[in-house]
Amino acid sequence: MPLDALLPVDIDALARRVIEGNIAAGRKVVLAESCTGGLVAAALTEVPGSSAVLDRGFVTYSNDAKLESLGVPLEIIETFGAVSIACAWAMAKGALERSNADIAVAISGVAGPAGGTDMKPVGTVVFARVVRGEEGEPEGELKRFEPISRAEIRREATICALELLLP
Repeated sequence: MPLDALLPVDIDALARRVIEGNIAAGRKVVLAESCTGGLVAAALTEVPGSSAVLDRGFVTYSNDAKLESLGVPLEIIETFGAVSIACAWAMAKGALERSNADIAVAISGVAGPAGGTDMKPVGTVVFARVVRGEEGEPEGELKRFEPISRAEIRREATICALELLLP
């Protein structure tokens, strides 16, 4: 049975807006994904013409991947943890430095059902955006999605990341 769409309609529509808006703005994007596991890149690549916008994506699920692929300093992970604005910003900065993109968005979080702590319960997701030429000013956000399913946390995180990519 053929599929009409791989992803939900709302994510597909938002991804189309991201692609069309960034084509119009002449911008390329790069992603550094952890808890979303490549869902943001998948949403973008479902859109015809996405190659004009998506430079590349890094799925850095483990701490080692964050260190090795994106150059996140070990001190950041040891001090603040992988689910921190500091780590997400370092991920975005590293992705931008390792790409030809104009804007980078990074996502890291606790999708559950296990892995949460009192300080960072399941549903805690951090986002960061770095724009080339404005690397000195960290821009990050922490969101707490109420205890919902792993799939729903990842879905909500994907939507937030796509919104950060709109021009």
